[in-house]
Amino acid sequence: MLKTHLPRIVVGGGERMRFSARALMACLLSVALNLTPVCWSQRDERPSPPPPASRQLQAYLQKSYLELFQLARERLFTAAEIAEMREALKRGRELCVKHYKQRISDYDSQLKQAQSQLKKISDRGEDSGRHDLHCRIQNLRLAKSQAEMMAQKAIPIAYDNREAKLQLIEKWPEEYQQIRRELADGSYRKRRWGDVEDIGFREIEPGQEKDIKTGEDAVRHMRENGMIPPAVENKVVVDYVTELALKVAKHSDLRIPLHVTVLNSKEVNAFALPGGFLFVERGLLEQVDDESELAGVLGHEIAHDVARHAHKLMKKATIAQIFYQGAELAALILTGGVVGLGTYYALQYGFYGLGLVLDLKLLGVSREYELEADQLGIQYTWNTGYDPSGFVRFFDKMATQEGYVNGVGWFYDHPPFYQRMVDAERETMFLPPKERLAEQTSAFEEMKKELAGVKQQADKEEKDRPSLLLPEKGCPVPQQTEYKPGMPIESVCPSQESQPAPATKTSQKTKRGPDEHPGSSTTKTSATRPSGEFLPLTQNAFIGIL
Repeated sequence: MLKTHLPRIVVGGGERMRFSARALMACLLSVALNLTPVCWSQRDERPSPPPPASRQLQAYLQKSYLELFQLARERLFTAAEIAEMREALKRGRELCVKHYKQRISDYDSQLKQAQSQLKKISDRGEDSGRHDLHCRIQNLRLAKSQAEMMAQKAIPIAYDNREAKLQLIEKWPEEYQQIRRELADGSYRKRRWGDVEDIGFREIEPGQEKDIKTGEDAVRHMRENGMIPPAVENKVVVDYVTELALKVAKHSDLRIPLHVTVLNSKEVNAFALPGGFLFVERGLLEQVDDESELAGVLGHEIAHDVARHAHKLMKKATIAQIFYQGAELAALILTGGVVGLGTYYALQYGFYGLGLVLDLKLLGVSREYELEADQLGIQYTWNTGYDPSGFVRFFDKMATQEGYVNGVGWFYDHPPFYQRMVDAERETMFLPPKERLAEQTSAFEEMKKELAGVKQQADKEEKDRPSLLLPEKGCPVPQQTEYKPGMPIESVCPSQESQPAPATKTSQKTKRGPDEHPGSSTTKTSATRPSGEFLPLTQNAFIGIL
């Protein structure tokens, strides 16, 4: 049973308000008091309950990959039931994406209207109402960007995750039996890089030392252009991460020095530049629950350098092509590009004027290379003496509980898909047994205690930093609200294709079991329900999805 520390996104001041789960689901992506919220009436019709077999399969899709590897060793559902669910997922994806595309169109219309009103004020040489319109335009752009992210990234990824689990339920029984046959006849030892007893003496890819200069240039470019957050200065945290990374590297095939930097950034991310330059961000340290999970992530990133993945993809690229400058970062955010909601809120409400956004395709992120880094990273974690399932547990936890909406972090750019999960489990099963594989240490727990203080200080400092994307000051911002991971995708999408989008009226007054799974402050905005009633907005809610 995983003990998960769920994050809380703080996007503005104000007294914390309590919400029921139903109320929190009701409004999505409403980011300012004078915006059209994405709301659906409680009176909306819902589809009739699915038949028992479908409900049971739906419950299985809510389970973690690790649970499914145990539960789905034998066939649980018929081919017809699998096909029916696959078609339902396809329809659900299409409907959900269509809804958010309609939201994008609605926001475009509202933006044009607000900009037209602003031009009239400007033509008359008046100032009355100008500030409120600036705020409205600013916030509409934010809402549009979020809707674009939902349509282009979050919803497709959530459904990809469901599809991968459906594939696992369908195909794992045969895969599992094949693994058992290979273990029985010894053929598993002939797999690529199956010589795990020779880690450190074998050669995965020659020429690692040739990448050092490239990595040095990349790091210098980042620092000279202000493209990297400051390093964590807490000695306990830095020493712990450095020592653990060096320990894993010592038990890997890395033949060059490893340079470790801990960045004071809330992104859930770690990445390796060519030549042994490893960066671990504070957000990742906050999310790992034990040392084996962190060791698994570090092993994966070290494996990218061992296999020289970045070098292979950077042959025709320059260092400048790897990084996006601050202006390009803002453009990516505003167009719903590579940056996700977590990074967007961090930047908007006080991150850094220039953020670090890597073109991860140039740093070795591809499905082929991810599979290689997974295999090697699991081997290195095991060889260091840690439970190799820690990597899969953490990956699984992030995919299942966090969704892939927290920015450009490691888990956003490492998507879950069936073959990757199965290959990771296969490699874990092929590794020779070891006694007393570690999961947790007292040093990890001490690091976590120190990290809490680092986070508290960083959050305090961020409040007063200038915003990259909020040029208009004094606009209302969302109240503090909690990000609720793990909510099913159905909770953020309409149930019927015919459901209309809400209009706005703004007035200004100055299985384990069948169904179990372990303007200004004076602006008032109302949303019209499909029934014609008005639903006052006393709080804006923003939640994440899976």
